[in-house]
Amino acid sequence: MPLPLRPVVSFLLLALSGSLACAADRPGINQDEKAVPPYTLPDPLVLKDGTRVRDAATWRSKARPELLEIFSREVYGRTTLGRPPGMHWEVTSVDRAALGGKAVRKEVTIWFTAQKDGPKVRLLIYQPPGAAGAHAPWPAFLGLNYYGNQCVNADPGITLSTAWMRTNKEFNIVNNRATEGTRGAHASRWNVEQVVARGYATATMYYGDLCEDRNEGLDRDVATLFKTGSVEARAPDTLGAIGIWAWGLSRALDYLSSDPEIDGKRVAVHGHSRLGKAALWAGAQDERFAYVISNNSGAGGAALAKRIFGETVERINTSFPFWFAKNYRAYNGREQNLPVDQHQLIALIAPRPVHVASATEDLWADPRGEFLCAKHAEPVYALFGKKGLGVADVPAPEQPVLGDAIAYHLRTGKHDITAYDWQRYMDFADKMLKK
Repeated sequence: MPLPLRPVVSFLLLALSGSLACAADRPGINQDEKAVPPYTLPDPLVLKDGTRVRDAATWRSKARPELLEIFSREVYGRTTLGRPPGMHWEVTSVDRAALGGKAVRKEVTIWFTAQKDGPKVRLLIYQPPGAAGAHAPWPAFLGLNYYGNQCVNADPGITLSTAWMRTNKEFNIVNNRATEGTRGAHASRWNVEQVVARGYATATMYYGDLCEDRNEGLDRDVATLFKTGSVEARAPDTLGAIGIWAWGLSRALDYLSSDPEIDGKRVAVHGHSRLGKAALWAGAQDERFAYVISNNSGAGGAALAKRIFGETVERINTSFPFWFAKNYRAYNGREQNLPVDQHQLIALIAPRPVHVASATEDLWADPRGEFLCAKHAEPVYALFGKKGLGVADVPAPEQPVLGDAIAYHLRTGKHDITAYDWQRYMDFADKMLKK
């Protein structure tokens, strides 16, 4: 059930006043807290047969597999492939004096078949400086990027992506290809120097190397490994782009776990917006991820679907029919019929740490719904002796709650990932990964 409103909602209502023009362009989308209809959330501790889960062993043996099956069938589609037998990689460049001597930069090509002319991704890694093995292995952050590896830092040594990407004049994507002007276009979202200075490695790859962010992506490159087919011809429970992006994150972890300079048991997976959805689904499925971060992931990520506020199931399925399983469309305008909700996705990460972040002006992603998503996962964390957030309602902006295995913060501002967000993620990582 929804939690009672408290004065902090005024911050979100204030943000609402600045988004009315945007809301006017999105007819039928509710961004009025008072207009949220009543809803009932499924209890994460009740199995399909009505049996109540009372201990961690039962959660792991029965509830967790049951929930993974439902999310796979009804929401994201089935991940039918693990690590391909022909998958291999090669470290293609190393600079141990990168960023003016502040970091080590490595580039790795990962092929998913035995042949080098098959589907592949390029992984970029920055880690703290020093001789090989001197201070390693480093804990690491892993996430997908939007405009090719060169967008995360202006470093001229990063190989320029040649993959298809959405044309974007602001970020110098011309004729669906990156240009030299794309270098560092998203550097503010990655804060590479600060992350490395804090004692972490950071690794990234372009999400379009895994699946192009368009309908055609489901029938090309890496997607062909799943025999996905076209966006409409695929089977109802076949995975969509988010499932493929999540799968790719696990394959990057395969490499990181083999790198003697990276601690594969202390890798945090993170993502912003649609890539936050992918990070959550990757972390839910793959228990090797030690820490899972959702930044403004919204609908299909860390926002409750049954709480009708901001982007809805119907809107996201209509705008991006290739992201989710076709079965998810059955809940367009019928969210109350969903057999699961996103707090159960967060619960699948238990007992590992999870961090959910929102922004006051990002009402499309429903900041309150994201907080409630984390809050309603607490009963599952309690099975493992974790207290969770430890607060009753949404904290004020810039008042982060770094709880017991669950963290949440609300940042002033728009849909973005900022230096403030990164500081909070590293604060929680210091607490959870550096014990």
